[in-house]
Amino acid sequence: MKLRLLTGLAFIAIALSSCDDTTETIGTSLTNDMDYLKISTDTFIVSTRSIAADSVLSRSDIGYVGKIKDPETGSYITGDFMVQFHTLEGLNSSLFPKKDSIVSRINGEIVADSCDLRLYYTTYYGDSLATMTLTAREMNRPMEDNVKYYSNFNPVEKNYIRENGISKQKTYTLSDLSIKDSLRNSKDYWNNIRIKLDEEYTDADGNTYNNYGTYLIRKFFENPNNFNDSYSFIHNICPGFFFQNTGGLGSMAYINGSKLNVYFRYHPNDTTTSVGVVSFDGTEEVLQTTRISNDRATLDKLINDNSCTYIKSPAGIFTEMTLPVDEIINNHQNDTLSTAKIVLSRINNDSHTGYELEAPTYLLMVQKDSLYSFFEKNKLHNNKTSFLIPRDSYTDQTTRKTVYYNSYTFSNISNLVRAMAEEKAKGGSSYTTQHPNWNKVVLVPVSVSTTQSSSNSVVYNKIINDMSLTSTRLIGGSANPHEQLKISVVYSKFNKE
Repeated sequence: MKLRLLTGLAFIAIALSSCDDTTETIGTSLTNDMDYLKISTDTFIVSTRSIAADSVLSRSDIGYVGKIKDPETGSYITGDFMVQFHTLEGLNSSLFPKKDSIVSRINGEIVADSCDLRLYYTTYYGDSLATMTLTAREMNRPMEDNVKYYSNFNPVEKNYIRENGISKQKTYTLSDLSIKDSLRNSKDYWNNIRIKLDEEYTDADGNTYNNYGTYLIRKFFENPNNFNDSYSFIHNICPGFFFQNTGGLGSMAYINGSKLNVYFRYHPNDTTTSVGVVSFDGTEEVLQTTRISNDRATLDKLINDNSCTYIKSPAGIFTEMTLPVDEIINNHQNDTLSTAKIVLSRINNDSHTGYELEAPTYLLMVQKDSLYSFFEKNKLHNNKTSFLIPRDSYTDQTTRKTVYYNSYTFSNISNLVRAMAEEKAKGGSSYTTQHPNWNKVVLVPVSVSTTQSSSNSVVYNKIINDMSLTSTRLIGGSANPHEQLKISVVYSKFNKE
C-alpha cells in the first residue's frame, strides 16, 4: 500500500517538474518523516554548435523549383527536381479510345494534337511576379526504388539526362498574368507552370514524331502492355523529366502535383467529335526527388558564427548538441533519472523585408551516428534514442488560430541520457575513443505525415527531411552572449531510513 502511494507521489513530482521550470521547491514537501520518496533537482550546461547538413535523403512528395535569397543571411538556395509519371495498373486496354475512333491524324496516321507538362503548386516562397526560367529535360533512364537519392544528387553529372532528348525552356511568373483574373481567381483553377511539348520529337530508336504526345499514342498502340503498370511505363516509354532552374531569382515553387497530358480528338459515337486527354500523374506511387544547391560560402560563415547556432532547410545547417551525460549520472548511479528537460530559445529575426523564412514546424532529435540511417530505414521516433517535437504553440481561443512561441521544448529525454550512460558503461574504458559521438545528438528539421486513430490520438506514419525553406537561430554556441543553454533534471529514489 505504501509503495503504491509513493509511486503516485513520484508521478506527481515528475508532472510538476515538467510543467514548471523552477524545481527547487520540489522535495520533502511531498513526503513524510517515516517513509518517503526523496526527490532532488539539478541543472547542467549543454554545449551546441552548427554543423553543415551537406545533403539529406530527398524523399518528399513535393518538388521544389526556383531560386531565392535568404533575406536574413544572404545565402542563395536553388531547387531542381526529377519526377516520374504514374499509370494506373491494369487499364492499358482502356487508356486511349479505340484506334478507329481517333480523328487526329496526319496522312492517315494517328497523332496527338498537342502535349504538355503541368507543374501544380498551392504554396510558394518569394515574389509571385519574379521572372523565372526553368528547363524541362528528358531523362534517359529512370530513378530506381533501391537507390537512395540525396539532395546533392546531380542527374546531369550522373548521366540520367538523354543527350539529344527534350530540353524545353520555360519562362514564367508564379502569378500567371496571361490567365484572365476571373479564371485565375476561381475555385476550380489550380496554379501551374505549363511546358508545351509540341515540337518535333525523335525517340531513342531514331523514329521521328510531330510531337511528344504522338510518340506516346503510337507507342501505346504498338504495345499496350508497356502502359499496363508504372514500372513498365517508366522503363520502356517515359523514364521521367528533370526540371532545372536555369534563370531568375526571387521565388521557389512547391510543386505538389505534376501531369503529363496528351490531347487528341476522337469520335465517342458516330455523330460527335470530342476532345480527349490522357494524363499521367507524378504521384507518391512513383519516385520524385529534389536537388538542392546551397550557397556553401555563406553557409560556412553561418556555421563559423559561434554566437548562436542555426537550423536551416533544405539541406543547409543542423544544430549539434553534446549532452553532459557523465555529469548528470555522476553520484546518482543509484537514483532514478525521472526527467531531463531542454528548452531551446529562438533568437528573433533581424530582417524585416516581408520575405523572412519561417522557423521549422518540427524538430527531430536523433543520435549523431544514426543521422542518416534513421531516414534511410524509414524510422519513426521512439522516445528513447530519437524524439520529435513541434514548435511550442497554443491555440487562440478567439480566432482558433495557432500562435507560436519562440521556443522548442524537449520535455523529457531522460530515456536517451540513460541509454547513452548504459552504452558507455558496457563499452569499457575505450568506448568513448571508439565512439567519439557517443553523447552527441543532432537537431534536424523534418516534415511529418499523421493520421487520427479511432481514439482521436495522433498516429505518425512518416518522418522525412524537411525540404521546404525554413530557418532559425537558437541561443547557444561556444561564444553565446545570452544565458547558457541548460538541461534540467529531476532525480528520485526511495529512502528507507
